[in-house]
Order: sequence, then C-alpha cells, then structure tokens
Amino acid sequence: MTYFVIGLMSGSSLDGLDIVYSTITYATGKWEYEIRHTACIPYTMAWKEKLKSANQLSVPDFLHLDTAFGRYCGEQVNLFIEENDLKHKIHFIASHGHTVWHEPAQRTSSQIGNGAAIAAITGYTTIADLRAMDVALGGQGAPIVPIADKLLFADYDFCLNIGGIANITINEAAPKAFDICPANQMLNFFAEKKGISFDDHGDLAASGNINEAIFKTINEHIFYQQAAPKSLSNDFSITEIIPLLSVETEENALSTAVSHIAFQIVKAIAPFCKEKTDYKMLITGGGALNHYLIQQIEEELKKLALPVTCVLPEQNLVYYKEALAIALIGVLRWREEENVFASVTGATRNSVGGALWLGA
Repeated sequence: MTYFVIGLMSGSSLDGLDIVYSTITYATGKWEYEIRHTACIPYTMAWKEKLKSANQLSVPDFLHLDTAFGRYCGEQVNLFIEENDLKHKIHFIASHGHTVWHEPAQRTSSQIGNGAAIAAITGYTTIADLRAMDVALGGQGAPIVPIADKLLFADYDFCLNIGGIANITINEAAPKAFDICPANQMLNFFAEKKGISFDDHGDLAASGNINEAIFKTINEHIFYQQAAPKSLSNDFSITEIIPLLSVETEENALSTAVSHIAFQIVKAIAPFCKEKTDYKMLITGGGALNHYLIQQIEEELKKLALPVTCVLPEQNLVYYKEALAIALIGVLRWREEENVFASVTGATRNSVGGALWLGA
C-alpha cells in the first residue's frame, strides 16, 4: 500500500514551516519512502515573535493563536499544493504543530496549529496533536521521530538530529531516544546578535575561543546527569544556558556552545558503543551543515576512540527528515498502528498518537 502524504514540521529553531510531500509505501513487511516535493516557508519576524512568546499569553489569546497558526499552516499547504500541482494527489496531511509548552512531569505538552483549522482550510483530512496520548500515559512525548528511525533508517546504529534541540535515536531492538542538549536555538541566538540569521558553516564559532570555565559549568547542569528517557522544553536554552554564555563575545560564546554540543552528543552515544567495531551515525537537521560542529563531533569521537562514522545524507533528508517522520507517524495513525515507543518515552505502554480531523 502506498500513501501520498504531506508532513508539516515547525521546529524549535524557528527557521520556518517545513512542508514535505512524500510517498510512503508498505510492502512485504518493509517500509520505504520517497521525498517528492519540499518547501521551507520562513517565518516573518511577526510570526517568530508570536511563536516565541506563546507560552506567556492569556488563555483566550493562546487559543486565538492556536487557531490562527492552524489557519496559517493550512494556507501555506494550499499554496504548496498549487505550486506543485498536487490537487487530488494527497491522502491526508500530518502536522506536528509548534511546541509552546512541554511539561511531561505534569503530563502536559501543547503544540499549537489547530488540526481542525488545517482540515477546514485545505479540505484534506488532517492528523495532529501527535504527542498527547504518550504524555497522558506518563511518557515524555519526545523525541517523536524514533518510529521513523526504526522503520525507515534501520541501517544506522544512531540517528542524530541537530535542530533547535539535538536529539538521538539508538536503533536497538527496543529503540531508545532522548533529547541531548540545546543546539541551533543557542547558536542562532548568538548569530542573530551579530546581525545574521545563523552561523553559516560555523565560521564565527571557529574564529572564537572556548571559555573553559563556562564550558565546565554548563556540562555540570543537572539535566546532563539525568538518565533517559528525558526531553527538553523550548525555553531551556533561554533560561539555563544562554545567560551563562552571554558574558562572552559572540564568537567565544559560539565556540563554547559548539564544543558543549559536540561533547554532549558523544557522551550520549558512548555507552552504546561496546559491542561492535564499527557504527554508523546518520546526522540530519540544520546543524548537519555546520561544518565546524561536525568537525568537533568527530574530534570528540577520536578522543574516546569510538568507532563511529558520521554520515551526512543528501540535503533534502538533512533538512526535511523530521517532516518526513511526521508523515510516517500520520500513516501509522491512519492505519491505527503504534507510532510511539514506550521504550523511548517512558510511557506505560506503546501507543497510537494523533487526533484525526476529516476533510471535505
């Protein structure tokens, strides 16, 4: 069976709304995919500010934003459909929404971008609210992509995503996955202070110097001492990490932040590198194109003599793997099959996540 699906993802780095049109096929016990069309719709400054401050809104304003962002997503999907001549070529839409509150300890997580609004605007059945069931079952609700890592990328021992937050999937029989540390959230923060959207290739970071005292302090944060399953809220970097780095120049802050990310990534995978002499780690997300960061990850691997090869795929997968994963999660929800692993999130059981809103 082949499904034609649009996947939507709005990540913590606030780069924009990622849209993927993909075919996802299940045959003879194997899942396959093809990414056919993609787009990243950059957020205007107005939308960035709305999404950044959403967790500070009153209840009425928060609900209005949820609806408005859903309608915005629907409008962007309509334009995407028109530009790529996809009318009548779509089974359904799967949307992650944008996380504005994540507090799994209180069994609460909220992703705005009202699914009913998307279905109403586009006329296509929409699957959204993907984390709620797992969180209700006591899980972290994150990371959300390990099901795709298991079904689509099983050839890799590790699947590392370096987006606003860095997260990892360990592709074992019962997959493990967890958030590692803030990534592009804090890198983009200091790049923007220099008047640019992001540190292209990591050139600014490479020109700076590591503040060893700050590096040590950050790595001693209690989050990094916790065992998985664990996940980070979008404001962790703003409240916990960025203030420590802000005493430095932007170049030095970036250099220290990159070293911190690389150190934590290698620390996260080290316990799982004990049985083989060669491991492969797929790296996706915007951070995969930060040459200096990848270089630092490889240096950290060498320090610990870990036999891990970093694999950078073609750019469509680098940029749109998460949106592709959302499409697959939607397919599994449509089929009423499990799409969240309790081994990843710590929930009481595996679950079928996602609310379904019928289209026209």
